Amino acid sequence: MSAPETQSRQTTFMDLAIEEAERAAERGEVPVGAVLVRDGQVLARDGNRTLELNDPTAHAEIQVIRAACSALGSQRLPDCDLYVTLEPCPMCAGAISFARIRRLYYGADDEKGGAVDNGPRFFSQPTCHHAPDVYSGVNASGAAQLLKSFFQSRR
Repeated sequence: MSAPETQSRQTTFMDLAIEEAERAAERGEVPVGAVLVRDGQVLARDGNRTLELNDPTAHAEIQVIRAACSALGSQRLPDCDLYVTLEPCPMCAGAISFARIRRLYYGADDEKGGAVDNGPRFFSQPTCHHAPDVYSGVNASGAAQLLKSFFQSRR
């Protein structure tokens, strides 16, 4: 696949993740969305559902990992790529590692709660069994603006 094709696919899948983040915001959830892809096909897409499900683990990343594992009948997703609008937290980074996800694409950095390029840098730790290839900043401005607007409306 050529570089422009790769860039186009990244943008398309991140656009779907942003749609999921927008839906999460409409539900009153922090607007984070995720899409899990294998061989160019969407396996799962969802947004945060922590309030709706009364479940602090119902982050967008966890939701799509659970759905894809269930659909594939496997606890491992080695040929899959995850697109998420916000840098994953420590819990989600751990789940990404345990699921053996191949690539992680994320939009906005999370200086306070992120665990990939900020905070504990989970995938760089010697105790991390699997680190995906990480691509940050994919439509970062769109993802960041969605979060900024959401929190401004709450003040």
